[in-house]
Amino acid sequence: MENEKLKLLAQNLANPQGEKGIEVAEMMNATNIGMTQESVKALLIEDNESILEIGHGNAGHLKAILSRAQNVRYTGVDISETMYKEAKRLNEQYKDQAGFILYDGEKLPFEDETFDKIFTVNTVYFWKEPVRFLNEIYRVLKDNGIFVLTLGQKEFMKTLPFTEFDFTLYSNEEMEEVISKSYFKRMKISEKEEEIPSKTGNEKIKRIYTVLTIKK
Repeated sequence: MENEKLKLLAQNLANPQGEKGIEVAEMMNATNIGMTQESVKALLIEDNESILEIGHGNAGHLKAILSRAQNVRYTGVDISETMYKEAKRLNEQYKDQAGFILYDGEKLPFEDETFDKIFTVNTVYFWKEPVRFLNEIYRVLKDNGIFVLTLGQKEFMKTLPFTEFDFTLYSNEEMEEVISKSYFKRMKISEKEEEIPSKTGNEKIKRIYTVLTIKK
């Protein structure tokens, strides 16, 4: 795949736009579903809890989140207007339990201690100021809440041709160091491995990723 196409793919992975963005989002939902499922499992969702997802994409996984417990309330935030509209369209039937908000990627538009559980999958590569944004997450998470941060490991991510375009990659040690500079101090690291279709072709690749379960 030539450089311009790789660059366009990278841009749409970071911030899906228009028809191409919708197409990439469908692919992301399919290739990231394993990471999303492991993240949601790590949240240990209970009845009556409020969940925040940062970078919801098309939210094709919403039903699975809402079905994990009774009376779960979901909020998704995304920087992509295309994804905001697409997630609302695809999840119209869940509008009484779920809401989507377009935001600037830096300031979470919520009061302090709003959510019981927060998670994000494959977004950390695009955070402009990681420590500052982690502190935003800390701010809107309730005491005793759980934050799950899931990312592809640096050595694996470096093998993907599109990550040379505006991705910041982290090893487990580098991610731990970033988190330790934030208000968060307690974390558990779980390494996972799965086989997924490549985003640039039809071949299968082995992805190694990390699920960080972080508490106040």
